[in-house]
Order: sequence, then C-alpha cells, then structure tokens
Amino acid sequence: MWIRGGAAQHGGIGLASEFGSCESEGMAGAGEFHVRREARLRKLRLELADFEERFSRSSGPGGQHVNKVSTAVTLCHRPSGKSVTVQDTRSQSWNRQLAWERLLDAIELERREAEAAVRAERAKKKRQNSKRPWGVQQRILDSKRRRSELKRQRGGV
Repeated sequence: MWIRGGAAQHGGIGLASEFGSCESEGMAGAGEFHVRREARLRKLRLELADFEERFSRSSGPGGQHVNKVSTAVTLCHRPSGKSVTVQDTRSQSWNRQLAWERLLDAIELERREAEAAVRAERAKKKRQNSKRPWGVQQRILDSKRRRSELKRQRGGV
C-alpha cells in the first residue's frame, strides 16, 4: 500500500481515505511505531506481556475488505481491565497503532487523575489541620475587642 495524492493505492485500485494519508494522521512506520510504543511502556512502567491483542472483522464502511479481513483491533490491559476496540480504518496495522495510542493515553490519563486526586486530598487535609498564624489570630482578636467596645458604648442610652 502506498500513498499518492492523499488517496491510498491498494491492488491497483485508488481508495480515498476519509482519514487522509498516513503522514497527515501521524501514523508511524512499523519500526518507529515499536520504538515509540516501547518508550511509552517504559515511561509508564508497563510490561508488554500484560497486554492482549485480538483481531476481528470490522463493520461499517470499507466494503468487502472490512467484511472479509480482520481489521478491527481490540487491545486489553489485563491488570487494569481497560480495553480499547478500534475499527477506524481499513488497515489492521493503522488500527493497531491507534489502539495502542488510545489505550496508553487512557492509562496515562487515569494515573494523572489519580495523582491529582491524591495531591488535592493532601492539600485539603493540610488546610483543615493548619493552625491560624499568630499575626492573623492577633488581628482577629483586635477586631473582636473593637467590636465589643463599640457595642458596650451603645448600652448607655
């Protein structure tokens, strides 16, 4: 399969892709894809063995190709239970790259949200337990003294 003028050429038939060319979509070649995937797995401290890939037939637009070829990719991360199914394109390899990107994005987002929740909880607890600084406490007491003096002066009417 090669790209010419934004349309994918396969078996001598011009196939106009609604997703554009491989380059415009940010799709990588096979070698580059594996390198990027391995780097992200290291960054997230994940093991390749924890993932399961399944291929099945797609549905929807794509004609005979998606009806007869297993182009849909389901990628599952067993420890977290997260799963992604991609059947966006007619190409199994593109769907596979998209599935990896989406699943790793979801795992990364979940971890960032969990870390943010822990930080927020820690900050909330710190605010709840903190004593007022001495200067703030003195200003509050001075304000209360002035207010009580004002009220005491009203009583003489």
